[in-house]
Amino acid sequence: MHNVVLLHGFWHGTWCWTPITTRLAARGIPSLAVELEGHGLSAVSPQCRWSVPFDAAAYATEPSPVAGVTASSAADTLLSQLNGPSVVVAHSMAGPVATLAAERAPELFAHLLYVAAFTPVSGLPAAAYIGAPENAGDMVGPLLTADPATIGALRLPVSDRARHPELHKAFYDDVDQTVADAAIALLSPDAPAGIAGEAFTVTRERYGTVPKSYVFCGRDNAVRPDLQRRLIREIDAVSAQPTRVHELDSSHSPFLSNPDALTAIVEGCDVR
Repeated sequence: MHNVVLLHGFWHGTWCWTPITTRLAARGIPSLAVELEGHGLSAVSPQCRWSVPFDAAAYATEPSPVAGVTASSAADTLLSQLNGPSVVVAHSMAGPVATLAAERAPELFAHLLYVAAFTPVSGLPAAAYIGAPENAGDMVGPLLTADPATIGALRLPVSDRARHPELHKAFYDDVDQTVADAAIALLSPDAPAGIAGEAFTVTRERYGTVPKSYVFCGRDNAVRPDLQRRLIREIDAVSAQPTRVHELDSSHSPFLSNPDALTAIVEGCDVR
């Protein structure tokens, strides 16, 4: 049985995988949730987040403490946490990190499972897909409170209680209000622009040999369904085998809204 390594997306943390790790443990499947670089214990908030009264102008301009993080550095961090071939599960903007890591060390990936993830395999950075026509209706872009090029991060209005309903709609549209409120309270304000902005190349000879699956979230307001379909087509264009697609009628966060179904999908990836 392979270890399962769970990598969360932007602004989230290892906490979001708790419903999955507990269910995997009940099935006797070893798993570990790891932090995406620039998040969790390495997520330093801008000082203006704590200003009283809140200074919206400063919040929109203060450079981010995580601005130096890139897809390359985050991929290296992920690889340092893999101890032998693993089933790697990557959500959302963890997709570029896992993709680059799989190109660098395909032997460490028994299976790569994307969950509503950005998968920049065509030479474009992940950020280029955010404004693509297929992503029309995305609710995350309008939430950003600063220019990523100026502050070095994608900054969410986590300190603005009035914006929390928008965060709920963007990430947790089918999640119970109480659970969604708890999740929003745990979000980091900044996600490194360098992860989304770095372009890299993958090859059929390395990345293409890794078995892959994709959890398609049909009610996703962050990575829109048409964009997910495009990303799956692009993965298949550089892969030896077609991507296995699992469709869920869920929002962007099935680990909270439909953990039983997602756990079953993860379990099914551990095929020797």
